[in-house]
Amino acid sequence: MRIISIRENPDYKDVAIAYFQQCWKSVWPIIYKDSITHCIDASNDLPQWYLLEKEDSIIGCAGLITNDFISRGDLYPWVCALFIDEKQRGNAYATLLLDKARSDSKKFGYDFLYLCTDHIGYYEKYGFEYIGQGYHPWEEESRIYQIGLALSC
Repeated sequence: MRIISIRENPDYKDVAIAYFQQCWKSVWPIIYKDSITHCIDASNDLPQWYLLEKEDSIIGCAGLITNDFISRGDLYPWVCALFIDEKQRGNAYATLLLDKARSDSKKFGYDFLYLCTDHIGYYEKYGFEYIGQGYHPWEEESRIYQIGLALSC
């Protein structure tokens, strides 16, 4: 297993763009293309984009961003677009991507990591705590979770 940081491995940029677009078809494709392309030379630590590779195949992805299109702009960073291929689920591979997002967030000096989701019970297994609701520009809401980074990683 290997986590590939697109910023550290810019040769994977096009692979990452295609993979994120394939996994998250409901997201306007230019969003991933633009963000992944510009993360490579960004002057700030965020955004970060990751691929999870197993036996020379990409099986998952995640991002670390400043805002996941949610009303709580006071909270960041956010882990986003976490995805594990359906055939690979049930092996706790998401842990690897979540741990990378947590360790990078801590390295960048943040005290908490956030995510928004409609899933109940999944992220709690990884130490995330529900802290309230947030609202998206498309008139939907999501549950917001946080994890402290002082003791994690």
